[in-house]
Amino acid sequence: MRRHWQKKPLLIRSAIPGFRPLLSRARLFALATRAEVESRLITRYGSESWALEHGPLKRAALPSLAAPSWTLLVQGVDLHHQGVHGLLQQFRFVPDARLDDLMISYASEGGGVGPHFDSYDVFLLQAQGRRRWSIGRQRDLRLRADVPLKILERFEPEHSYVLEPGDMLYLPPRYAHDGVAVGSDCMTFSIGLRAPAAGELAADLMVRMAEATAESIADGNAAATARYADPTQPAVATPAAMPAALQSFARAAVEAALRDPDAIDRALGESLTEPKAQVWFEPGAMPAVWRELGLDRRTRMLYDERHVYINGESFRASGRDAMLMRALADRRALGPRELARASAGARALLGEWCEAGWLHGK
Repeated sequence: MRRHWQKKPLLIRSAIPGFRPLLSRARLFALATRAEVESRLITRYGSESWALEHGPLKRAALPSLAAPSWTLLVQGVDLHHQGVHGLLQQFRFVPDARLDDLMISYASEGGGVGPHFDSYDVFLLQAQGRRRWSIGRQRDLRLRADVPLKILERFEPEHSYVLEPGDMLYLPPRYAHDGVAVGSDCMTFSIGLRAPAAGELAADLMVRMAEATAESIADGNAAATARYADPTQPAVATPAAMPAALQSFARAAVEAALRDPDAIDRALGESLTEPKAQVWFEPGAMPAVWRELGLDRRTRMLYDERHVYINGESFRASGRDAMLMRALADRRALGPRELARASAGARALLGEWCEAGWLHGK
């Protein structure tokens, strides 16, 4: 992290010695047929032409395994396979707030997605077969306009590596790369990081803060329900002119909301733990005996000094209960001793999360 993170690439031979794919090709192809799984089929024709098809994909729509130059991408496999979810947990030396998902790329000989760059960090772990990665510090980031993919117009590679199973390549944001399968049955695991754009993040936080303000109004909060008043307003000859006092009132209302660090922190925590659109949870049940609890693999949980965030919701937490919830978020599980010390309020909240399917007894 000190030497390479967001600075320069790192090739790690035998990052996971003896690594084997955690799911079969057939299981991966089956995931691509499901509506709740994001998938793409990319085919290259010659050296210049590309085709893109979005899933869900019928199994018959996938090319023959012997056909060259095609790639199947299946996003968020960690949400659907416990073993893949477990592998993703090995990358928690990066904060959970930045860790996104694990995508699997399956390619026939010569398959790839073309030279491109990502706006976020990525770890490329070779799971099966071999893939040649050409990488470079690309200055010219212009994209081709004649293809349905974000392919660089003029790729200038500086280094090339062939990765074997268990090898891993780390690339910082905007580092151009092109991966091409060497031989058939090539499977690569891509561990992606989240890097929200400032404008998109601000827009989402402001929407969430606006919703929180609307709730404050409904609850009769005095500051939120204070109305504009102008007892010294004189008669005017220019009625369409915006009153400066009203502008100041509006500006002060927005600035007051933005000055509240709790409001911004809550909105950020709720945003970063919001489940993806295709995620849903099966209802569970309150534990009959409190032995051990573990977070569902689809559950996102974070915390800060004052709050706990889980699946888009925020809760105030302090004292021993806060320590308990932080332990759950960090370890994604609680044991018998910790649960025995939980307060009645904490148990009630944990029980609600079990009923929602966010948490399961073991």
